Amino acid sequence: MKESDLKPWLIRMSQGDDEAFQYVYQSTRDHAYRLIYFLAPYKQDAGDIMSEVYLELFRSLSKYDIEQPFHAWFNGLIVRQVRSWKRSAWRRFRLLERVTTGLDAPQHNDIEEHLLALSDQLEVTPAVEKLSQKLKEVIVLRYYQDCPLEDIAVILQIPVGTVKSRHHLALKRLRHLFEVRNAGKESSTYVNGKKTEA
Repeated sequence: MKESDLKPWLIRMSQGDDEAFQYVYQSTRDHAYRLIYFLAPYKQDAGDIMSEVYLELFRSLSKYDIEQPFHAWFNGLIVRQVRSWKRSAWRRFRLLERVTTGLDAPQHNDIEEHLLALSDQLEVTPAVEKLSQKLKEVIVLRYYQDCPLEDIAVILQIPVGTVKSRHHLALKRLRHLFEVRNAGKESSTYVNGKKTEA
């Protein structure tokens, strides 16, 4: 959908129009979910983060300048909500850790292993998932959302130079991860000095 088509609905939504909110939600939900899913630390949290994004959209739409590109502003809102969720998830984990202190250690380890297993099963791009959150944000916005580096700077509220630096570092780390993975595949095709079928 073109932004020009969406803007009248955004104005109505900012005035409390429920029908406009439903229209904006229907028009943006697929885009929002994809971005959340790629950025979320645990993929099973994507639905909950999605709810937080649209609550925040409803609360903060009055701060949106209708003359500015909506998608860049909305992407920034999504990134901030994912970061906020990540911080609150860490707080919940610390609370869980405090609650389980004094209980059998294996029970705590089982919970942690279960969460990690769920994350591993649901990850879309394993190499991207291994990047730090700051690097992952730049890669996801650049290659999954097709944002120019200048837009990413606006979304993340950092200088373009910092975006370029993170982008360069992320690509360097991804190349290294692929080289390690490919080297591992090549070595696994040899057993007792004999080449086997890959």
